[in-house]
Amino acid sequence: MRRDVFQAIADPTRRAIILLIASQAMTPNAIAEHFNTTRQAVSKHLRILAECQLVTQAQSGREIYYQLNGDKMQEIDKWLDQFRKIWESRFNELDKILLTLKNDKK
Repeated sequence: MRRDVFQAIADPTRRAIILLIASQAMTPNAIAEHFNTTRQAVSKHLRILAECQLVTQAQSGREIYYQLNGDKMQEIDKWLDQFRKIWESRFNELDKILLTLKNDKK
């Protein structure tokens, strides 16, 4: 089954994993230490994140390190940007209304 990035980030554990590896690459064992779950459960979450290309793997000796794929995160940001623009527009309109009300009181 092919998942998309939005399915991947819908899960709170996967979002927490993304936050963990955003600043540095980590092994599955190091990631699992931050959760009250099994190593296998964390591996499943990592597999889903990798399928969606939100994380990449790098081998160093016998260890596999997972790191965030910033390019794929931009896809999420681009999608969210349309909503930012809508809300900014609405807030600007609200600012205008509030300023008009404030000026009318004077």
